[in-house]
This record gives sequence, C-alpha cells and structure tokens, in this order.
Amino acid sequence: MSDPLNAAALLANFVIVPAVAYGSQLALGALGVTLIYGILRFSNFAHGDTMAFGTMITILFTWWFQSLGMSLGPLPTALIALPFGILLCAAFVLLCDRMVYRFHRKNRADPVIFVIASVGVMFVMNGLVRFIIGPNDQNFSDGERFIIKAREFKQMTGLSEGISIKVSQGITVVTMIIVVAALFWFLNKTRTGKSMRAYSDNEDLALLSGINPDRVVAVTWILAAALATIAGTLYGLDKSFKPFTYFQLLLPIFASAIVGGLGNPLGAIAGGFVIAFSEITVTYAYKKFANYIVPGDWKADGLMQLLSTNYKFAVSFLILLMVLLFRPTGIFKGKAV
Repeated sequence: MSDPLNAAALLANFVIVPAVAYGSQLALGALGVTLIYGILRFSNFAHGDTMAFGTMITILFTWWFQSLGMSLGPLPTALIALPFGILLCAAFVLLCDRMVYRFHRKNRADPVIFVIASVGVMFVMNGLVRFIIGPNDQNFSDGERFIIKAREFKQMTGLSEGISIKVSQGITVVTMIIVVAALFWFLNKTRTGKSMRAYSDNEDLALLSGINPDRVVAVTWILAAALATIAGTLYGLDKSFKPFTYFQLLLPIFASAIVGGLGNPLGAIAGGFVIAFSEITVTYAYKKFANYIVPGDWKADGLMQLLSTNYKFAVSFLILLMVLLFRPTGIFKGKAV
C-alpha cells in the first residue's frame, strides 16, 4: 500500500509543487502582458526585461538592507525591498512611454510599430541590466529555505519519498493570490479601473465620456511594472536571477497570455498554469514513479523522460503554435491575435 503513496509523494515533490509555484510566476507575468495588450493594444516584447529591471532594483535594495542588518527573520529581505523595486521600475517604464511610445500613440500608429519599438526598448533594458548588475547569477535570498523538508515529511509519514516546500514557493502562491484578488478588485470596483476597462472596450467612446487617456495609459504602465517586478522577484527567489533567463521567460509568458486568451486577465492566470504544468510534466523523468506503480517484472530501465529539461521552452512554443493555429482567441476567448 505504501508504493502508491510513495509515487504520489514523488509526483507532488517534483511536479505538482514546482508547477504550482512556476505557474503562479508565469500568471503574474502574463497578467502584465495581457493588460498592455488589452488596454494599449500592442504586444510588449520588453516585458521580460521589465521583469529583469524591476528585479535588479529589488536586489540592489535587498543587498543594501542586508548590509544594514535589516531582515524579516524567516522571510526573505527582498520583501522589504520589493516596493522600492516596483516604484523605480514604474518610473522607468513611464519614462520609456514618454520617450518612445507616446509619439506613436498620438499619431495613431499601427500596432506593429509599437511592437518594433518595444523590441528596441527590450534591448536597451537588457543591456542596462547587464551593465549595472552583471550577466551572471546573483544570489539575494536569505531567511529560512524550507517550510517543510523532505526528511521531516518522511519522518512524519514513514514513507520512503518526501515532499519539500520552499519558503519562496509558499510566498509565491500566497502573493499571487493576494495580487490577483487586488487587481480584480481594482479593475471592477474602482473608478480608475472601470475607466481602464471602458478605454479597452471602445477608446473613442471612452474619450467622449470624459475619460482621461493619459491617466489610463499611466496607470496601465504602473500596474504592468508592478506585476513584472513582483513576478520577476518571486522567480529570482525561487530559482535564481540571471538577466538572460528573464529574456528567455518572454516565450512562456506570452504563451501563457495567448493560451488563456490575450487581453483576458482570467485567461492569463489559467494559461500560466497550463504552460507551467505542461513544461514540467513533459520534461520530468518518470522512471522512479513508474517503478512504484508497476509490477516488479516491469521495472523501467530508461529515464522515461519525454523531453530533456533543456527543451522545456520548446513545450511552450509547441503549445503556443497549436493555439495560434486552432484557437487563436485562447481558452477564454480573448482578442484574436
């Protein structure tokens, strides 16, 4: 009877727990992408490097606070630095909007012009982050590492396989729930949020209703910067911070937004978990799991791995391609891509 329980614990430890944390990070990143697309009507290819920029600011403040002896005990000091990262990242993206996007917005440029401009901003931000903090992995986590360790779980249950849950994973899920709830409350209950939704549905009618477009644009960029910084910081705490990694995250983030329905916030959340679970389940080696549930004569010799972890982004690309071919509006019928 213990073998099925060991198999379940193994799957939870290496697939379910990491996928829930990773999916929460992708969901927050995809929410920023879908807000920009839904309200400002273009695909922001600089979003991955916006995550890197906001995380870099958070790391610099974290190091400063650590040097001053500040801490949150078992929680990472980065949580204290996060508001400063959000503030400076929002200021930077507002500066980018004023210097790059505003001209094209006033001239009613085609969306492809905004996309090209965002690629330019992406390279500038990427170079700036590498110049300031360097291209290598940066460690900024402190406090306790685990909520529960695999050894403790084994001792409590008597199983051969344990489940470990990192503090960063727990913080990621709790933060995602809080941020998503706050965002939906803001968009549905506040006057500014309703103005943003009206502007997204019909720009001309919103302007005739007296909505200030500059205010809507500014608030949209601030929200996108906040979501990017939070997602990037949580990803860095859970895994590591390396600027090029955030550039690579652009593919699964866009895949999450498009799979769920680009322009639909609920779809961005669902898409994040679809992509995360797909990447991890396809690249996990099932040999040990299978050996727990199959008869002794059928023990597996190979890894039973569909794809190497080196190809996990190929999973995102394949899912993105399938959605664009067969259901371009996504699961929740966002705006057609």
